[in-house]
Amino acid sequence: MQKRILIVEDEASIRDMVAFALRKAGMEPVHAADARAAQHAIAEKVPDLILLDWMLPGTSGLELARRLRKEELTRDVPIIMLTARGEETDRVSGLEAGVDDYVVKPFSTRELLARIKAVLRRSHGDDGSGMVEIGGLRIDGPAHRVFAGDEPVTIGPTEYRLLYFFATHPERVYTRAQLLDHVWGGSVYVEERTVDVHIRRLRKTLEPHRLDGLVQTVRGAGYRFSASY
Repeated sequence: MQKRILIVEDEASIRDMVAFALRKAGMEPVHAADARAAQHAIAEKVPDLILLDWMLPGTSGLELARRLRKEELTRDVPIIMLTARGEETDRVSGLEAGVDDYVVKPFSTRELLARIKAVLRRSHGDDGSGMVEIGGLRIDGPAHRVFAGDEPVTIGPTEYRLLYFFATHPERVYTRAQLLDHVWGGSVYVEERTVDVHIRRLRKTLEPHRLDGLVQTVRGAGYRFSASY
């Protein structure tokens, strides 16, 4: 089945260039020039992935990403940010807003397609099919749901994969590079700093349930998941 890709970009020339490349790669592009048009397109049919420009008229791409991550309909839809802002603080801001990856302008369509395929693989990969219970958490693999006791935990797709991996490999210390290999699939497009951002987001997700202590930093080594804290 064709992957439906929503392009949220106010520059028509960039939209057309990306759409042409997507069609050539066997994907279905959908256009939106701003946040309002994007939400209309999503309401018609939820895309498989969103390409989101940072600098949009009215509502910024960063603001829209935060909004999409809060809505149940789009919470699990992968987002790649298109941005002219290549500074580390800007990239981290995007990751913390919930985007899965970013591409700095100007970019080649070949690079963009590689990023899209890598993110789609990670998002639709097998995160485990079993039930896991540890440290007050219950993870329903087939349903991709997490519970703290009987209370459901709202969690993003990347944080879910990270949590599932940790919960099925407790008490062992993993470096950032090892986590990238196991959780992100060893993609060359993801920086090690990304791990730190998603660890913070995972802890923030678990904090209201007083379970953030399950994810532990081992100074100079990496991270460990342990029910002993």
